[in-house]
Amino acid sequence: MTPHEFITKWRDGGDERRDAQPFFEDLCKLIGHPTPREADPEHTWFTYEYGASKTTGGDGWADVWKKGFFGWEAKGTHKSLERAYEQLKMYADALQNPPLLVVTDLRSIVVHTNFTNAVKREIRFTVDQLDDYATRQILDAVFNNPEALRPGITRSAITQEAAEKFTRLAQALRARKHDPQAVAHFLNRLVFCMFAEDIGLLPSKLFTRMVTSSLTDPAVFEKRSGELFAAMHTGGDVAFENVDWFNGGLFDDDATLRLETDELKLLAEAARLDWSEIEPSIFGTLFERGLDPTKRSQLGAHYTDPDTIMKLINPVIVEPWLREWEEEKIALAKMASRATKKLSPAATKRFTTFLERLRAFTVLDPACGSGNFLYLALRALKDIEKRVLIEAEALGLGRQFPGVGPASVRGIEINTYASELARITVWIGEIQWMVQNGFGAKKNPILERLDQIENRDALLNADGSEAVWPQADVAIGNPPFIGDKKMVGELGEGYATTLRKTYAGRVPGGADFVCYWFEKANDAIRAGTMQRAGLVATNSIRGGKNREVLKHIVDVGRIFSAWSDEDWINEGAAVRVSLISFGMSDESARLDGLQVSEIYADLSGAHDGRSSDLTLARSLAENSRVAFSGITKKGSFDIGGDEARRQLAEAGNPNGRPNADVLFPWKNGDAVVGRDSDKWIINFAEKRESEAAQYQVPYEALAQVRTEREQTKAKGERENWWKLARRAPDMFQAVSTLERFIVTPEVSKHRVFGWLGRGVVPDKNLVVIARADDTTFGIVQSRAHGLWAARLGTSLEDRPRYTSSTTFRTFPFPQGLTPDIPAADYASDPRAQRIAAAAQALVEARDRWLNPPEWTERVPEMVAGYPDRIIAKAGHEADLKKRTLTNLYNTRPTWLANLHNDLDTAVAAAYGWPWPLTDDEILRHLFELNQSRTTAQ
Repeated sequence: MTPHEFITKWRDGGDERRDAQPFFEDLCKLIGHPTPREADPEHTWFTYEYGASKTTGGDGWADVWKKGFFGWEAKGTHKSLERAYEQLKMYADALQNPPLLVVTDLRSIVVHTNFTNAVKREIRFTVDQLDDYATRQILDAVFNNPEALRPGITRSAITQEAAEKFTRLAQALRARKHDPQAVAHFLNRLVFCMFAEDIGLLPSKLFTRMVTSSLTDPAVFEKRSGELFAAMHTGGDVAFENVDWFNGGLFDDDATLRLETDELKLLAEAARLDWSEIEPSIFGTLFERGLDPTKRSQLGAHYTDPDTIMKLINPVIVEPWLREWEEEKIALAKMASRATKKLSPAATKRFTTFLERLRAFTVLDPACGSGNFLYLALRALKDIEKRVLIEAEALGLGRQFPGVGPASVRGIEINTYASELARITVWIGEIQWMVQNGFGAKKNPILERLDQIENRDALLNADGSEAVWPQADVAIGNPPFIGDKKMVGELGEGYATTLRKTYAGRVPGGADFVCYWFEKANDAIRAGTMQRAGLVATNSIRGGKNREVLKHIVDVGRIFSAWSDEDWINEGAAVRVSLISFGMSDESARLDGLQVSEIYADLSGAHDGRSSDLTLARSLAENSRVAFSGITKKGSFDIGGDEARRQLAEAGNPNGRPNADVLFPWKNGDAVVGRDSDKWIINFAEKRESEAAQYQVPYEALAQVRTEREQTKAKGERENWWKLARRAPDMFQAVSTLERFIVTPEVSKHRVFGWLGRGVVPDKNLVVIARADDTTFGIVQSRAHGLWAARLGTSLEDRPRYTSSTTFRTFPFPQGLTPDIPAADYASDPRAQRIAAAAQALVEARDRWLNPPEWTERVPEMVAGYPDRIIAKAGHEADLKKRTLTNLYNTRPTWLANLHNDLDTAVAAAYGWPWPLTDDEILRHLFELNQSRTTAQ
């Protein structure tokens, strides 16, 4: 069919029942596409009246449906295309969410895009315009290539731009010393006004007109915005336009703030954005950063994408409900009369009971921030209900209006900015969903009060007693990530002390802040007041003291879904997290997307019985008092090498002692895996201040430390400002008789070990192993120990963390070569000799690569017995900077791999293992050894 023939036939339109299918088939002929009957005789992917197989008969959910392409709804000429679009939106889920929703009145055709995370686009043309090639290309894309019609801008991009403009407004208002909460409340109102206008709840572009007409007169805007807010409070008339009743607490009065001319121009620019397409799951987070001065540095930061959050919402909320609904559908189908195939009144009653339970289901986020989890949970529940209603209608249970709404979600948030934003996020999300799915926004009032999103502490009451969470069926959320060692600094010593005391016996001392949320959720599940929970934690929850809360969970219940090590954005920074779903569930467990028979507390899993639960590994007596953490400074105690040597050369202390008593080479993890930065440290150990002052130059060099410590919330550090925060006397005692000792960075991409010499002070991010023999070095540098450390430790971002407790003390050394035996006692053991030789060969080769003699020279240190300094020869400075253990192990050249193979073979022989073994086999052998020795103790 030619364009002219088509236009001649259809330019006057037609009747829906008589002409809809002939009109569609002529379009197929026009663009050379097979009709549904020609392309899909089985009616499975391209068909008329899709969904018409309902027991009640009648029309389907779309006049035409092409899977993955479009849903098509036709009306007779002069009928409402808006109503046709509303109908298509209502059944978009049942149509498997096609990228295009097309409506026609047989004279006009309107294509609505329906892509995920893309703004909506409307393309409208008439039959007469089909003589234009560009118009026919649009139609061709509908049938053959919907991607060609995808809008170029995403919802995320619009949201980012909107948040940035409002951030500038917030900064301007704060600069004029307005109350922070008043600024936040005012801007929240403006945000919602623009959204309400673009979604169709404020008439005739009322807000935009109000802004543009006031651009040159800030006083006029101040007056008119107050009038608008007053009307939205109860409903009323503004500028001859009827304004609905909004309120909900957001519009509880007519309070407003003055915006100056430049700010009004910025507001006008913001108003021109399509606020109906704002993405609620990220807007709150971005806007919060603009409103809260403490988060100003995060304004340009990324956000956590909704798909990642759904890795918790799906197993905790969506999948259990959909499984239950599938069971209900089977039961309801069995209740149909065999004669009439109609459902009985009992079936209707059963369905009503199910629907009432779904609508009464509640979700709590006990650290809800600006509401992104709550919004996504609400949307998920509304999607579930919509699916249930559509499929129930197909069963013959009649059509119903959605009943799930904001009352289904509850939140706790301590930050005042964030708590109000959470309410706005939920409001916007609710209205968007209702409008986008064809139901329209609720009225009278438009906004419900969301007092169930509370602004308070989720853990402690003001009197220090334990806070109580509101009743909810499930909990989800992203509690604060504050490490144990940072809790005093960030929360205050008083709060941290009270928190630990209140939860003593439940959350172990030394656990991170996030663990308290896990424990409270588990308490509620154990008490039967909550079914399931899905929470985010840094991936360090898999080990150390943190893991104890996961042990509590698996002791009384189960972890049924976990993602052990995922990317996440927290307070604007990229981190590595674990996503953990736990509680009541009979379904198979899934770990990192794969089915497992069980998930252990370290977030490893049992695969067909081949894996061991290494969380049951226990500390071994033979490994005690061997591994230690280094010192903690908490201040500028470190100085450069040149300054240290200047101070070492100073004489004349009133006590007659040299400064070498308190000045020592200082090494951290970077000095082991990178290049040594030639740092020293002033360490007065346990000396009283009067004693420290007699080392005059080093003491005076700590003036900056004194200033720093005066600001700290930790009383002990303030009163002992000249001392390192953690002096590690046990560690120094253990290495005092050794010429050298083994170290490994606590956190490192590669698990490598090195030697430090007598007198060197190791920093807190080094784990010290107080042994000087090559055999012990070889065993800990082996693959066996590396695997054990990776599984028993935790990680920081993507770097494994090694600890003296969970990784070293639990590791079973070969019998007869354990750390409680003096090295001299096994010096003649051939196993020890073979390991020592392999270890020596590895270390010597590494050292030659790190510091080639032709590039370096060794300079004796000023203090006798301290390690030599290694400096670059002229012309080789740049070359030497690249020689680091990290770079070496990143490339892992053949010579290095061969030396490690030799070492691993020697260590395996010492255990009496056949070689080679798989990782699982090695871990299983080590676990069995650990358990046998634990039992023997």
